[in-house]
Amino acid sequence: MLFELRQYQCISGKRDEFVRFMEETLIPFQVSQGVVVVGSFTDEEDPDGYVWIRRFHSPEERDRIYQAMYASETWNHQMLPAVSEMVHRERSVVSQLRPTP
Repeated sequence: MLFELRQYQCISGKRDEFVRFMEETLIPFQVSQGVVVVGSFTDEEDPDGYVWIRRFHSPEERDRIYQAMYASETWNHQMLPAVSEMVHRERSVVSQLRPTP
């Protein structure tokens, strides 16, 4: 089992809009592509902070899903442009996590 902890810094004042986009559009799209979303969260200490966690059975499954999803027209023409208007993508931090025994 492999988890991703994804930490984003929203553009100031855009977090509420981004949360709606994630919940209504991006997360359903990713779930339809095989991604398991464990949870999504707003940062109580940072008004622009957003965190979500995804789960994959293996690195191979993650790579397969990534290749299909991130090469899709939906991602490149709808999701990515919208995300880029609401998130400082260069500040994103993605950590690969494995559960302890």
